[in-house]
Amino acid sequence: MAPDVERKVSEIVDVLSYGHVNEFRIICMRSRNATARAYARIWNLPDIWQKALSVGTFYIIEVLTQHYDPLSEEEKEKVIIHELLHIPKTFSGALRPHGGKVKINAKTVGVLHKIYKERKKELEDGRKKRLAIAEAAF
Repeated sequence: MAPDVERKVSEIVDVLSYGHVNEFRIICMRSRNATARAYARIWNLPDIWQKALSVGTFYIIEVLTQHYDPLSEEEKEKVIIHELLHIPKTFSGALRPHGGKVKINAKTVGVLHKIYKERKKELEDGRKKRLAIAEAAF
């Protein structure tokens, strides 16, 4: 399991208002000694398995320790945004390809990461302002 990645997924989903993503149906795992060169991978639970097991849609975000863990927090955020982009608006269990209608590439991830940082700062500033008002009232 990877609770730190789950927290990051939850925060990114909230800040970017990804209402189509049910973060409670995303499981985050950490793999060690994987031979892949990727930082992370997203896995789906195919429809046939969902029906056979009588469960709903699930996704797994797997981070590869040797590549993901050394990254800066900003790069980790970009990796998670990249993986979340593979989840379609229908949250059906399918996966979006890199070159589909929504382009999953460094440019798209960069744009979304910039929006994420701006919204996160706005939310933090709003919390600080509300806290200052509450403290002033007492």
